Amino acid sequence: MSDKAVEKAVEAMSFEEAMAALEQVVGALERGEVPLEQSIALYERGAALKAHCAKKLAEAEEKVELIRAQEGRAVGTTPAEGM
Repeated sequence: MSDKAVEKAVEAMSFEEAMAALEQVVGALERGEVPLEQSIALYERGAALKAHCAKKLAEAEEKVELIRAQEGRAVGTTPAEGM
């Protein structure tokens, strides 16, 4: 499978699917059950899965902030200084 095919497959995953796949990758790497070359490929896939999950989380945070702003609530995740 080419790198582009792997990336496309990762990009098509939901957050939950990507997290489950990432857990499988981490488990396989931690157990050391795969040869070096396959470990490298798994590590690369894990990095792509992690980036995809981070992107999905950031998108979700943006949506929540937009909802809060529409409701007239303060936007942000940290209190303002001086409070």
